[in-house]
Amino acid sequence: MTDTRLILASKSQSRIMLLQNAGLDFDIVPADIDERAVEAPLVEADFGPDDIAEVLAEAKAREVSERRPGALVIGSDQTLGLGEKRFNKPETIEDARRQLLAMRGATHSLHSAIACVKDGETLWRHISRADLTMRDFTPEFAGHYLALVGSEALTSVGAYRLEGPGIQLFETIEGDYFTILGLPLLPLLGFLRDRGILET
Repeated sequence: MTDTRLILASKSQSRIMLLQNAGLDFDIVPADIDERAVEAPLVEADFGPDDIAEVLAEAKAREVSERRPGALVIGSDQTLGLGEKRFNKPETIEDARRQLLAMRGATHSLHSAIACVKDGETLWRHISRADLTMRDFTPEFAGHYLALVGSEALTSVGAYRLEGPGIQLFETIEGDYFTILGLPLLPLLGFLRDRGILET
């Protein structure tokens, strides 16, 4: 195996947990980029949520790679699309409530992208998609849910976490669990094995 240092360019607790649970040894160095500024021209050019996720994942990995020469940096991003609409992380509980009510009874898609960058060179990219259908819950249930989870609703693009009470919002889910959590883990582990960073 190579002794290349791994860095996760994210402070997402879900992504950190996934890599830790998989037994990886890595550093955490959150990317310092203005995501809304990066995506603004992409939105204006009518890029899809999958393309936006890929660009943001790579931008995060490149920014950290510039500060950490010699390391393999894992950048990741997740976008949510509901028909023609695209959602970002809600900024307030009221934003989260409006978003949940907009998504209830409908199917939305999560697009999770990874980019691995070393010394400014992108070595690998991957994008995965999951389709999730929310049940037609009442506005009262949305309020009860948000009161239960509080500010945690502001930490994810969908205002929910499936590993917690957010699972009660859903009727059906199609897609990889790791994609839903924001890091398509199995393809990433395969890439790391191919690079000799993990044992085969």
